[in-house]
Amino acid sequence: MRQPKRPKDTNQRAKYIADLLTGEATEPNPDEGKNPAAVALGRLGGLKGGKARASKLSAKKRKEIAQKAAKKRWSK
Repeated sequence: MRQPKRPKDTNQRAKYIADLLTGEATEPNPDEGKNPAAVALGRLGGLKGGKARASKLSAKKRKEIAQKAAKKRWSK
């Protein structure tokens, strides 16, 4: 579940947090207005996505992808 977006400005964030603590404001629900069945289907696909993709790739292709990722990660 995602964290709700909060104001970036320090003063606005402080007021928002104070409002939450005093009960004047409530945290927005990120799943509000979404179809629960669609959320469940999306989660199912997300849980098996990487594993299914990895099982379809050859060992050589997986190694190439991993090397490319490592080069990007350590190039900074």
